[in-house]
This record gives sequence, structure tokens and C-alpha cells, in this order.
Amino acid sequence: MFTVPPSFAEAAQLGNFGTRAQMSVRSTGVKNPRIAYWTRFLTVFAEFWQVVGYNPIFRCKGELMRIIRIIACLVMLFSVCQAQSKSGTEEETANYMQSIRQQPALLLAFLREMPKGADLHNHLSGSIYAEKWIDFAVEDGLCVDRTTSTLLAPPCDDSCEKFRSKPAVRCAYSDHVLYNSMIDAWSMRNWLPGEESGHDHFFASFDKFGLASHNHTGDMIAEAASQAAADNLALLEVMHTADGGAAAQLGAQVGRDEQLPKLREKLLAAGLKDVVQTTVKKLDADEAKMRTRLMCGMPQADPGCDVTVRYLYQVLRGLPKEQVFAQILLGFELISADSRFVGLNLVMPEDWYVPMHDFELHMKMLDYLHEVYPKAHISLHAGELAAGLVPPEGITFHVRDSVEKGHAERIGHGVDVMNEHDPFGLLREMAKKNVLVEICLTSNDVILGVSGDFHPLPEYIRYGVPVTLATDDEGVSRSDMTHEYLRAVATYDFLTYKDLKRMARLSLEHSFLPGESLWVDGKTFRMVSVCSAKASATCQKFLDGSERARMQWKLEEQFAEFEKNY
Repeated sequence: MFTVPPSFAEAAQLGNFGTRAQMSVRSTGVKNPRIAYWTRFLTVFAEFWQVVGYNPIFRCKGELMRIIRIIACLVMLFSVCQAQSKSGTEEETANYMQSIRQQPALLLAFLREMPKGADLHNHLSGSIYAEKWIDFAVEDGLCVDRTTSTLLAPPCDDSCEKFRSKPAVRCAYSDHVLYNSMIDAWSMRNWLPGEESGHDHFFASFDKFGLASHNHTGDMIAEAASQAAADNLALLEVMHTADGGAAAQLGAQVGRDEQLPKLREKLLAAGLKDVVQTTVKKLDADEAKMRTRLMCGMPQADPGCDVTVRYLYQVLRGLPKEQVFAQILLGFELISADSRFVGLNLVMPEDWYVPMHDFELHMKMLDYLHEVYPKAHISLHAGELAAGLVPPEGITFHVRDSVEKGHAERIGHGVDVMNEHDPFGLLREMAKKNVLVEICLTSNDVILGVSGDFHPLPEYIRYGVPVTLATDDEGVSRSDMTHEYLRAVATYDFLTYKDLKRMARLSLEHSFLPGESLWVDGKTFRMVSVCSAKASATCQKFLDGSERARMQWKLEEQFAEFEKNY
């Protein structure tokens, strides 16, 4: 009697050997689906050969017909395997990600290694983890208020006894209660929704650890670059008030003038150009310290040395009018003076009184200065709001006005877009103008309580608005870019590997790096003709003339290497 091995019989009954082989990713433990596929095929074939070799099947016509059907199934399996072996590695990588979608540990490892392009929305001070702030505070000999966890200038109490109210920060190293309370106060770690406003806890943290940032800008840039390398990022556009507040001080001295052109002239005459030069020199020193900390140029160099860091001058929109204008003007002047400054952004919570009250004026300032400095890039925080945080009318215009009046090429957050007047018209306008939205999923969740189906990410994608993922304040949020990708995949079932790859490409396409794009069309990612076939002398000349294209080319090389694994 002809007996088919159970596993073989089950597959034959299903009549789907392709499905059986595709199970190999899990059953064989082989990471590469192509290798696993062929491994499983050979296993199944071996089972068949064992049947042929040890059963007198050819004595019975019925059994012969049965074996012919099995052979036919094997031929079909061979065809499926052959077709898969010829498919592109992008498709195979996408299939692998889909196969581990419900396995967070494997998915995290996969996403950690995936090239991600750029982080376009990264606040330098918010990117640092609380543990590093403690180290910086110890180096500076700072003290801490034991009750509020706010850093204080010395002198500190003369002992680390627990009843002391102003101990030195170094005491936290031997006092785990103090150490943990500082980390919790300076970040969203152990924050419990419902017991305290996530919005208020988040923004209060900056005042608590702020004193530690004064002497450690170079260290902060090094930390941000190192973390970016760990997340397989190639570019950071860091938001940074690089002048240390000098422009704001000058603005306060010069005072107000309702005529913006006259106010600009007064600020330039009062020494704003000197602030530009001082800021550039300070950045030189900070970057030198960064390279020293990362040991760049040495055999043991940190991978962060290979991350390109550029700066968006960070304007504090919660300051008085004359100081905001002085900072915006400094931002445009820095962009004109130093190529490391590639754009500017307005920051601070949109719901606070001054940012809400002066929003229209800030757009007028940007509109005027955009005429004076038309080549300068602008990215704006807009729509980092949710219903109930401000009155209903407060969430109906920030995104639109930032695009139409503030000349924003990119929007940070854009969470309240569906509350805007004519939101669908706005989405179509943003898609037509190619305005990218920097999506910060973790931040939007912990600050605004907006996530999942209530987040507008699916709507942006549905209407063709370019999007990319960003970290916002990864140190305060206790996240990183890899976990932003993980959160996106875990939250939205429709997101595929190709969607993530597109987001990574868009991050470089919409970066403020100088030079032409590698892509003829930044939506379809069709490569320029001189580089469409392969690297050539003509292509190399093109790449040499464009920092943007060089970085995009590098990302494609990274994708090719990454996808070889699957």
C-alpha cells in the first residue's frame, strides 16, 4: 500500500506547495526568504524521493496517477520558487517584513538596520536623554532642588544626606531615589496618563534641566549624531538657537517698530551682523568639541562621525514681538552667511498665550523677510494642537496660514489639520505645493494624546501629501527613530516596507541640503538620466556638484546592501 509521509500528504492535499515553502521563514529559522524557500523545496523533494525509492507504486495504475499528480505539484512549486528567485530584492524584503509584522522583537531588529535617510524634526536640547543631562550637570558642579528636580547654580548643600534640600547633582549617583526622580521629572519616563497632563509635564522638563545645556552644546551635538548613527540615519537637521539668546537681547535693546523694514535696518545697524559672526565662531568651537568627543578621524571613531549635521535656527515664538523678529532676522542672516545653517523654524508650544496671540504677526514677519531672503528655507511648527487645548477657533488656521503666509516648505506635526477650514482643500493644496509634513507619532501621543485612528497620518497619505517620520524630542519622549518606525508599522496595518522606504527617501528629497535632486520626480523616484543606468563619469560629475544628490545616492546604496539580506 502506498503511504505518503504525513507532512508531505498534508501539503499535497492543500495543493499549494508554494505556501508550504513560504512557511520556511519561520520553520527553518533562515533569515533570507530566498534561501529558506529553496531549503524547504529540497526538503519536500527529499520526502518525495523517499516515497519513490521505497514504495512499489508503479505496480498500481491508481497509485501511478497519484504520484503523477504529486510530480505536477512539484513542478508548480519549482515554477513558484524560480519566479521568486528572479524577483527584486525590494519585494523580498517587503515580504519578510510582512511575515514578521506580528513579531515585535524581530520587527524591531529589522527596522533598526533599515536605512532611514534623515531626521528633519529634531530639537537639540530635547534629543538628550536625562541620564546625560545628569552627567553634564555633575561636570559643571550644579545642584538640584530635591523637591522639584530643577537644576540650580552652586553653592550646593555640603552633604548628600537625604534631608538636604539642595544637594549637589553628584549625590544622585549614590542616591537611587534622587537619580530616578530626576530622570522622571526630565522626561516622560513613568509618566501616567490621567494623573498629570502629558503636555505640561513634557514642556516643564526643559526648564528643569536647562541649566546643564549652557556649557555642553558640543557634547549635545555629539550625542544626537551618535544616536542618529545607531538608528541608521545619514542626516540630522537639528533645531538649535545657536546664538545663545544674543539676538533676542539685541531685539530688546532696539525695541519695537511697527514698520518691519525699518526695524530690520535698526537691528543690522545695532550689531546683528556681529551676532552672526559670533554665532558662527561658537558653532565652530561646538563642532570641534563634538568631533573630539566622538573621536572622529581615529580608529575607534564613533559612527556618529559619519552623520551629516545641519542646523535650523530655532526662533522662540513665545518671546516679545521685537525679540521674535530679531531672532527670525538672525536666522535668515545665518542662512546667508554659513552653509551649515540650512533653514529656520519657530518653536515653543502653539497653545501658549503669546504664540497664539501673535501668530498672525509672526506670519507677517516671515512673509516680509521671505521677500528679502527668497532663497532661505522655512519649516514651521503648525497644528501641534488638539481639541480642548485651545478654543475651537484656535485649531482652524495654523497649518494653512503657515503654508500660505509663512511660506513653510515643511510642516512640523500638523496634527489638527482636519480641524482647519476646508481641510480637504488644504490637503490637496499641500500635495500640489509639495509641502512635506514631519510626523512625530510618539510626541503627538504623549503631549497631545493623539494617536491611532485619531492621527491624520492616513489622511495625509491618502491625499498625496508627502510625509516622513521624525523624533521631535527623543530624549524627553524616551524614544528614537527606530521606535518611531516601529510605532508606525504597529499602528497602521496599511504601511508596508515600500511605504517606509518612500518616507526615508522623502526625508532627503525634502531636506534643505543644497544642490539638485537625484530624482527627476520626487514622487515616483525616477532617477536623473545621467545616473539611471549605473555609476559613470557623467553621473559622478553630477553627484560631485550636489550634496543632496550625493546623499540620496548613498541612501540607495544602503538600501541595496540592506535588501541583500532578505
